[in-house]
Amino acid sequence: MYAIIKTGGKQYKVTEGQEIFIEKLTAEENETVEIPVVAVGNEDGTLDFAEGKTVSAKVLKNGKGKKITVFTYKPKKGEKRKMGHRQPYTKVTIEKIN
Repeated sequence: MYAIIKTGGKQYKVTEGQEIFIEKLTAEENETVEIPVVAVGNEDGTLDFAEGKTVSAKVLKNGKGKKITVFTYKPKKGEKRKMGHRQPYTKVTIEKIN
């Protein structure tokens, strides 16, 4: 059994016991959060759309991803700018599909 959850403007296919990286949540470590479910699927290929169902997830840690470099310039003008970005994330483990 798997569920499709929606958080941070993205959808993830999850199963119980799976660890995933999602967009940053405002929860502390070892806290349990409820994530809304879009659909629930079985191994036989059937997919049921589920409203009001949730997934229980335990927050393992909050952190930042690897740094990416962004470089912009305008040719022949001597104008350039170098920036870096580290996307914040939350690592969670899926405990139960409710």
